[in-house]
Amino acid sequence: MKHQLRSSPGVVDRAILSLAKLVFYVYAMLWLLARRGVKVVKAGDILRLFYMDFLRIRREYIEVVKLDHCELVTRCSNPCPILSLSLRLGLDTRYTCRRVSEPVCYFVLKKLRHDAEFERNYDWIRPYRGSCEERIYLSSCSST
Repeated sequence: MKHQLRSSPGVVDRAILSLAKLVFYVYAMLWLLARRGVKVVKAGDILRLFYMDFLRIRREYIEVVKLDHCELVTRCSNPCPILSLSLRLGLDTRYTCRRVSEPVCYFVLKKLRHDAEFERNYDWIRPYRGSCEERIYLSSCSST
């Protein structure tokens, strides 16, 4: 399927994306306040806390590509509000996810564990692929 999506939004698009980012940050702060003291111990905790609890993705939409005590790589195919917004505005998800989703995800993960690092694979993202691939790893963790 070929998509004709723009990577340069207009003024109205930028305002909508800013509002979406603000709403996502407010949700994140409220979620974190309700879970004060909850911390990620190992990468496997991220699957439950971050993906299933914070992002509210049902387990059947999450493919675990890799999981060990230092790293989690997932491919998610859930109904995604950022994807829907991008398609409605005709904007490339590689643009909108970087501006709306990625900063909030990074913020939440850092609050859960200070050494959590978040990466989205922009070569494996919807609507160009069937799912979105992300990698979260603990930078101070040794793989041995």
